[in-house]
Amino acid sequence: MKTYLTHATIVTPDEVLHDAALVIDNGLIAAINPETAPSDAREIDLQCRLLLPGLVDLHCDALEKEIEPRPGVHFPLDFAIANADRRNAIAGITTVFHALSFANAELGVRNNAFAADIARAVQHERAELLVDNRVHCRYEVTDSEAPGVLLKLLEQDAIHLLSFMDHTPGQGQFKSDTAYREYLAKTYKKTEAEIDQLLAAKHAAGAGSEARMRLLADAAHRHGVQVASHDDDTPEKAAFVHQLGATISEFPINLATAQAARALGMATLYGAPNILRGKSQSGSMRALDAVLEGVADCLCADYAPAAMLPAVLKLPELAGITLSQAIALASHNPARAAGLHDRGAIQPGLRADLIAVNIRGATPHVEGVWLLGQARVMMMGLGG
Repeated sequence: MKTYLTHATIVTPDEVLHDAALVIDNGLIAAINPETAPSDAREIDLQCRLLLPGLVDLHCDALEKEIEPRPGVHFPLDFAIANADRRNAIAGITTVFHALSFANAELGVRNNAFAADIARAVQHERAELLVDNRVHCRYEVTDSEAPGVLLKLLEQDAIHLLSFMDHTPGQGQFKSDTAYREYLAKTYKKTEAEIDQLLAAKHAAGAGSEARMRLLADAAHRHGVQVASHDDDTPEKAAFVHQLGATISEFPINLATAQAARALGMATLYGAPNILRGKSQSGSMRALDAVLEGVADCLCADYAPAAMLPAVLKLPELAGITLSQAIALASHNPARAAGLHDRGAIQPGLRADLIAVNIRGATPHVEGVWLLGQARVMMMGLGG
């Protein structure tokens, strides 16, 4: 059955259409403001709610916290994945890339065996979930054991995005040994002796990192998986990962690196929580400054799915951009960066991955979610 959404405020890539209508047919957007209403469609009156493309989140660590809410406390994977799925749906995210870290030194859910189990579990559960759940594998380049695990996951089609990260102190996110030590002590309750051992091993393993990165990048390309880089901190680093075939630069540390990445044709990605909080948690470039400087292509949930939509809706006021431009940062642009050309905008012919948003006070509430035209969330008060 077709669906006819009426009396909506539709945000397209170019404009905002008031009191507009949209037809969904066979999972796709069939028409916007058709001349005649389809006679064989179910009509849903959106009562002036915003109708937006479903958000596309390329990097979200929140599943790790659903699985391990406290150190050493683990929920069953199917339960945690379903819970994360519901959180993403109600946050307006219709395509999510769960960021899973392969970094044995960090333990918890970030050790290779556990992370691989999570990736396979997401792949197994995908067909039964509310939104499109995908896997973003983050490879810590100083881990010499992870490549074998990741190569197997690529063969099993359990990876949809691969990124390289390097948390060796002195560059990237951790600008000093002290910052990294504080992270390990606070997050994983490590002693000074344990931290000394981890740091020594990380520095020693750095020697073979470039060869491992090339091996994995080549394998990802063979399987049609996009490659990203995490916390690029110099133009030279951006140039190196681009040479490996990376198309996304996640959280570039400073303006010069962001500019260099974009000049190479890479899409830059920043965290939506950074927009809401007004600062980076690690003292790096503010996401808002990246938007103001014109070097931000995409926003992601990072660690807080609920931050995506309110951050995007604040940007017209904060950054002086149009609502269409702001929405594109969390829908059209990340979809294109991930090679998903079938979604991310309200245009005829694209997937009907849509969200209906009611703004009450200063807070947006997602009251309707459609994935491929099928209603996945429908709050009371929406109907026809």
